[in-house]
Amino acid sequence: MRFWLEYIPVWLVAQTLRWLPRPAARRAALGVAVLFYWLHPRLRRVGMRNLELAFPEKTAAERERILKGVYRSLGRLLAEIPKFPDYKLETVEAIAVYDGLENYLAARDRGKGVLFMTAHLGGWEIGSFVHSMHGHWLNIVVRGLDNPMLDRWVRNLRTLHGNKTHDKDEYARGLIGAMKRGETVGALMDTNMTPPQGVFVDYFGVPACTAGGIAKVAMRTGAAVLPAFTIWDEKLGKYRIRFEPAIATVCTGDDAADTVSNTQNYTAAIERAVRENPDQWLWVHRRWKTRPEGEPGLY
Repeated sequence: MRFWLEYIPVWLVAQTLRWLPRPAARRAALGVAVLFYWLHPRLRRVGMRNLELAFPEKTAAERERILKGVYRSLGRLLAEIPKFPDYKLETVEAIAVYDGLENYLAARDRGKGVLFMTAHLGGWEIGSFVHSMHGHWLNIVVRGLDNPMLDRWVRNLRTLHGNKTHDKDEYARGLIGAMKRGETVGALMDTNMTPPQGVFVDYFGVPACTAGGIAKVAMRTGAAVLPAFTIWDEKLGKYRIRFEPAIATVCTGDDAADTVSNTQNYTAAIERAVRENPDQWLWVHRRWKTRPEGEPGLY
């Protein structure tokens, strides 16, 4: 019964947003996002704490403006996801355009697989979906939603054009096989981890426990690791699916040290993208929850 009570309101909101014209859907979704901002003070506190850690030089008012921008960004994304079944290849350019597609094509053509290193930034769900519409399906490593009905609905949307979803706890071993087959894998690398899956690297100058698996796979297979972000461009009035040049893999023979070095390089690419678009990153996640041994908690 609880799952139904959670699912039905979400489904009704989604169907309403799907059939509204895009400007009206964005306004409605923004209203939902603003409502969440005021109804969840704990998330606001987490967001402000994270912004304090990342931008100590900014005033409280500046951090609050960034945090409110995050909810506007989430509102834009919320307005688009229910419309995925109605996206058409001939019109999708009105929603999202490529920026750096040549970087992806060059990495793909190497034949050793491609690892998209991405983050909860801008329209992350839109980027992978639109990329699959252009015939470039990918394996998406996800954490399943707690509500199985919502999880099934979201997975169905993500896979409408060939994408495949894989639970992160079950797919780690499959990464190497995917690279050997020359496939593309998308993984979000901006969430808090715990050892031994995570290694500590600097993120905004603060040690952050970060997934080291992407680095290990790249070191073992020679796969290309591309920073890939879907950023809202206010001037264009649409998203830019940005593929940056592949990050060179450090291989000195010291696997432990190389894992940290490569993971640091990936995290630095995420930080650069977030610094450019601070009001589009998910600051309400406790990114620095896991601390090095002996350090006090930050929340």
